[in-house]
Amino acid sequence: MSKQDLIKKLKHKNPSLNQSEIETIINTFSENILKALKDDKNIELRGFGTFFVKKIKEKYSARNPRTGKLIYVPEKNKVRFRPSKKLKEFINNNDT
Repeated sequence: MSKQDLIKKLKHKNPSLNQSEIETIINTFSENILKALKDDKNIELRGFGTFFVKKIKEKYSARNPRTGKLIYVPEKNKVRFRPSKKLKEFINNNDT
Protein backbone atom coordinates (compact mmCIF):
# COMPACT_ATOMS: atom_id res chain seq x y z
CA MET A 1 0.00 0.00 0.00
CA SER A 2 1.42 3.37 -0.98
CA LYS A 3 1.16 6.60 0.99
CA GLN A 4 -1.50 7.90 -1.43
CA ASP A 5 -3.59 4.73 -0.97
CA LEU A 6 -3.37 5.17 2.80
CA ILE A 7 -4.50 8.80 2.49
CA LYS A 8 -7.48 7.74 0.34
CA LYS A 9 -8.53 5.07 2.84
CA LEU A 10 -8.25 7.48 5.78
CA LYS A 11 -10.21 10.12 3.83
CA HIS A 12 -12.94 7.54 3.15
CA LYS A 13 -13.17 6.63 6.86
CA ASN A 14 -12.89 10.25 8.07
CA PRO A 15 -14.71 12.49 5.58
CA SER A 16 -14.54 15.46 7.97
CA LEU A 17 -10.75 15.68 7.46
CA ASN A 18 -9.37 17.12 4.26
CA GLN A 19 -6.49 15.58 2.34
CA SER A 20 -3.85 18.06 3.52
CA GLU A 21 -4.73 17.40 7.19
CA ILE A 22 -4.44 13.64 6.67
CA GLU A 23 -1.12 14.12 4.88
CA THR A 24 0.17 16.25 7.78
CA ILE A 25 -0.88 13.56 10.28
CA ILE A 26 0.88 10.79 8.33
CA ASN A 27 4.03 12.89 7.82
CA THR A 28 4.18 13.84 11.52
CA PHE A 29 3.70 10.19 12.53
CA SER A 30 6.48 9.06 10.16
CA GLU A 31 8.87 11.81 11.21
CA ASN A 32 8.40 10.98 14.90
CA ILE A 33 9.08 7.29 14.29
CA LEU A 34 12.24 8.17 12.33
CA LYS A 35 13.41 10.56 15.03
CA ALA A 36 12.84 8.00 17.80
CA LEU A 37 14.73 5.31 15.88
CA LYS A 38 17.58 7.75 15.21
CA ASP A 39 17.73 8.40 18.98
CA ASP A 40 17.93 4.60 19.51
CA LYS A 41 14.50 4.33 21.12
CA ASN A 42 12.00 1.51 20.62
CA ILE A 43 8.58 2.28 19.15
CA GLU A 44 5.86 0.04 20.53
CA LEU A 45 2.45 0.12 18.85
CA ARG A 46 0.22 -2.07 21.01
CA GLY A 47 -1.58 -4.72 19.00
CA PHE A 48 0.71 -4.12 16.00
CA GLY A 49 4.35 -4.57 16.94
CA THR A 50 7.64 -2.99 17.93
CA PHE A 51 10.21 -1.20 15.80
CA PHE A 52 13.75 -1.16 17.18
CA VAL A 53 17.33 -0.55 16.08
CA LYS A 54 19.82 -3.41 16.22
CA LYS A 55 23.54 -2.77 15.99
CA ILE A 56 25.28 -5.13 13.55
CA LYS A 57 28.90 -5.80 14.45
CA GLU A 58 31.64 -5.11 11.95
CA LYS A 59 33.09 -8.03 10.05
CA TYR A 60 36.69 -7.81 9.00
CA SER A 61 36.40 -10.46 6.35
CA ALA A 62 33.31 -11.26 4.38
CA ARG A 63 33.23 -12.67 0.90
CA ASN A 64 31.54 -11.10 -2.11
CA PRO A 65 29.53 -14.03 -3.54
CA ARG A 66 29.77 -12.68 -7.10
CA THR A 67 33.54 -12.16 -7.29
CA GLY A 68 34.81 -14.23 -4.37
CA LYS A 69 36.90 -11.29 -3.11
CA LEU A 70 37.28 -10.58 0.61
CA ILE A 71 35.61 -7.34 1.66
CA TYR A 72 35.39 -5.32 4.87
CA VAL A 73 31.89 -4.86 6.35
CA PRO A 74 31.66 -1.88 8.77
CA GLU A 75 29.50 -1.72 11.88
CA LYS A 76 25.98 -0.47 11.13
CA ASN A 77 22.51 -0.08 12.56
CA LYS A 78 19.53 -1.94 11.16
CA VAL A 79 15.85 -1.30 11.79
CA ARG A 80 14.00 -4.39 12.91
CA PHE A 81 10.31 -5.10 13.46
CA ARG A 82 8.85 -7.60 15.91
CA PRO A 83 5.14 -8.22 15.28
CA SER A 84 2.75 -8.47 18.20
CA LYS A 85 0.95 -11.66 19.12
CA LYS A 86 -2.32 -10.13 17.86
CA LEU A 87 -0.81 -9.28 14.46
CA LYS A 88 0.65 -12.78 14.09
CA GLU A 89 -2.74 -14.33 14.88
CA PHE A 90 -4.49 -11.98 12.44
CA ILE A 91 -2.04 -12.76 9.61
CA ASN A 92 -2.18 -16.51 10.20
CA ASN A 93 -5.95 -16.69 10.63
CA ASN A 94 -7.41 -18.34 7.52
CA ASP A 95 -11.00 -17.24 8.24
CA THR A 96 -11.59 -14.36 5.82
